[in-house]
Amino acid sequence: MNYIVYDLEATCWENQPPGYVQETIEIGAFKINHFGEIRGKFNRFIRPTVHPVLSPFCRQLTGIDQVDINRARYFPEVIQEFMDWARIEEEDYVLCSWGNFDRKMFAHDCRLHRLDADWTERHANLKEQYRNLKRMRNGIGLRKAVEKEGIPFTGQHHRGISDAENLTKLFLKYLGSWSL
Repeated sequence: MNYIVYDLEATCWENQPPGYVQETIEIGAFKINHFGEIRGKFNRFIRPTVHPVLSPFCRQLTGIDQVDINRARYFPEVIQEFMDWARIEEEDYVLCSWGNFDRKMFAHDCRLHRLDADWTERHANLKEQYRNLKRMRNGIGLRKAVEKEGIPFTGQHHRGISDAENLTKLFLKYLGSWSL
């Protein structure tokens, strides 16, 4: 069993214009085996097709530069590379993210590019599970959860690879407690 702990960043606007759809612009992920060993790291930018120019709000929030996006490949190529890296078609896996946004974005982008999205359904919402584990009334953000656990938050918040790394630390701390 592989646990693919991941985070996505997507196009965004301060006040999202009507009809604008978000697209994934970064995948950050760590592959962890059932022993809790990190078996790999994946980080790629993705060039959006519907709205290829990042808003100033998005650039400021994520720290992702337009130059990086312009050099990136499109979703179909990157998602195939991700699936190959994660061995989605060869090995048992569970996708793990903080909330449902990331799962929904993967499925949305697959549909947008006319790709199969069934593989995105093997998903664990760690935010909800953490809320239940800690008997909290409401869910909290990833950064707050990591800091609450005494784990130093590293990297830049709202960057896919940094958020995936911090989520991986939290995931490993409670490895035997998640419902996977």
